[in-house]
Amino acid sequence: MRKLFSIIAVAAFATLFIVACSKSAKQDVQAEVSQETLNQISALGFSSDNVIASDGGYIVEGDIFLSPQDLTTQKTAHKLVIANEEQYRTNNLVTGLPRVITVSLSGRNITNLLEDGVEAAVARYNAEGLGLTFQYVGRTGNGTINISVVNTGQYIASAGFPSGGNPYGTIKYARNFTSGYSLGFVTTVVAHEMGHCIGFRHTDYMNRSYSCGGSGGNEGSGSVGAVHISGTPTGPDADSWMLACLSASTNRPFNANDKKALDYLY
Repeated sequence: MRKLFSIIAVAAFATLFIVACSKSAKQDVQAEVSQETLNQISALGFSSDNVIASDGGYIVEGDIFLSPQDLTTQKTAHKLVIANEEQYRTNNLVTGLPRVITVSLSGRNITNLLEDGVEAAVARYNAEGLGLTFQYVGRTGNGTINISVVNTGQYIASAGFPSGGNPYGTIKYARNFTSGYSLGFVTTVVAHEMGHCIGFRHTDYMNRSYSCGGSGGNEGSGSVGAVHISGTPTGPDADSWMLACLSASTNRPFNANDKKALDYLY
């Protein structure tokens, strides 16, 4: 049986969390989060199962970070499209196209593998000829999106959704996953989190069991938005770069429907 990882995002959000934990361990993690907070998370349109208190906020759906401000800010609710697995975006996108987004690295223990993965993720996006392009500016820490290596055992990586027409500015990447994995895996993780930064939700947002196993879940409507992207399928979409979970051997370049979604938005 493959060991699956769940790719997590933050609300402005995005994080990777190892799902191979016991039921009791999940219950212990969720016990740290109040019912009021779980209700607020659910009202935003995110799953309130297995919420992790982390970094002064909460990680939901395995890789999405929500700050306390995200939970209390009142926004206009948007009705979600109820379907199976499709490409979904949030209500917030990057504006001002054509536009170049710089990407940098910072933190201790930056490996050549991680740097190669960042450059490969940037190249994947730029190969699509979008109005939104990326430029890697090295280990400077001053990119529009900065990927920071952090010491954590709670997730693989985390990021967020756009705000004010700008991409989410920080991807946190766990030091434990900067070596010992394939270039394809690291590239896929980085490209996935960059996808959250520019407004993509999980392809299997409506039924995470498609990539994660277990039982499916309907997250309902919420204020952050999960808008179906025109032209993408209404059935399962294998190997999408924005699927919620992946294995240690996964490599997911953009599939045909990913390319349609990227082209439609950018």
